[in-house]
Amino acid sequence: MPTALVTGASSGLGAEFARQLAERGYDLVLVARDAARLERSAATLRCAGRTVEVLPADLATDDGCASVSARLADPARPVDVLVNNAGIGLYRMFGQAELADEERQLDVDVRAVLRLSHAAVRAMTARRAGHLINVSSVAGFVPRRGNATYSASKAWVTLFTEGLAGQLAGTGVHATVICPGFTRTEFHGRAGAAMSHVPARMWLAAGDVVREGLTDAFAGVPVSVPSWQYKVLVTAARLVPRPVLRAVMSRRGF
Repeated sequence: MPTALVTGASSGLGAEFARQLAERGYDLVLVARDAARLERSAATLRCAGRTVEVLPADLATDDGCASVSARLADPARPVDVLVNNAGIGLYRMFGQAELADEERQLDVDVRAVLRLSHAAVRAMTARRAGHLINVSSVAGFVPRRGNATYSASKAWVTLFTEGLAGQLAGTGVHATVICPGFTRTEFHGRAGAAMSHVPARMWLAAGDVVREGLTDAFAGVPVSVPSWQYKVLVTAARLVPRPVLRAVMSRRGF
């Protein structure tokens, strides 16, 4: 059976990636900090007939990244799909949060993506087969005054993956970045973000985001923006002059 490794797999989009990849016939390696929640998720997937390995790791640490990278590099147990989904959002004005928290956000959202992608690309190109899927955000397309570090980190993930997609063309390995908008998961609650200002029509279901993202990834699409409304917004963000975009984002309180 092919194997997929999913980070941030204990809840939200990560858990949904694991569920849908299991439905597509993949065995799984689940990665997150919370070993107990991972085991509960694994038990459910095993009941559905999948082989599931649990790999607890804190991707903000060198040891956590090293353990997952070693699993990706293991030639005896190849990983066919890597989903870099783990992420942190602070939702605080820059300068208000502690510097250590800002650095941890970058460690998980950027550095871990870099390190795990490096291990996966080396292993997959040696086999001339594989899919690298990085989860970014539409936040990476716009300047957000209330979450500058997060937006910048997601801009990096998007451009990094898009560049990899070009580099890997013809190798048998495919890279896709999935850029969802506001999605109903635990993410915003954990970040302590007040989201009442977001209209109901702009909220996406995790199942829909993952389904469209995986469809695009397996079709070889480099940049996937799930849902028509966010496709429109991302296109507008790319076309509107930057001063206008900054003014719009400021007026909307983002």
